[in-house]
Amino acid sequence: MVKDCVFCHPELEPNQSIIFSNKHCMFLQLKQFRIKGIQLAGAGLIVPKKHRETAFDMTREEWDATYTLLHEVKKYIDENYQPQGYNIGWNCGEVGGQHIFHAHFHVLPRYEGEPLAGKGIRYMFKGNKNKRKAD
Repeated sequence: MVKDCVFCHPELEPNQSIIFSNKHCMFLQLKQFRIKGIQLAGAGLIVPKKHRETAFDMTREEWDATYTLLHEVKKYIDENYQPQGYNIGWNCGEVGGQHIFHAHFHVLPRYEGEPLAGKGIRYMFKGNKNKRKAD
């Protein structure tokens, strides 16, 4: 465990709650994402209890526990927020968009009324704004 990591020590983030947990991981949700009707309503993160920098550092047991918890989380979100879809995924490394260097699996409910409804996780990467300069 890392002393100042908000995922190793969820109590360091006062607006964060552990909604579910099992032996190897937990589902964390910020208070602002528990409000129905707002952007990202119902969103949260599944994180391993042991400090792992990225998903690539996780054990098989942690992956299996994440899978099991994901199904519990989906049931909770479906019952409480009624999304019409989901985006789920990992950001790994700084260039990959990771800002907290403790592995965390995003669970993002999606809703029909969103301006970006129907746009998946590749949407922003395919646009002209993401063209790389020639090497």
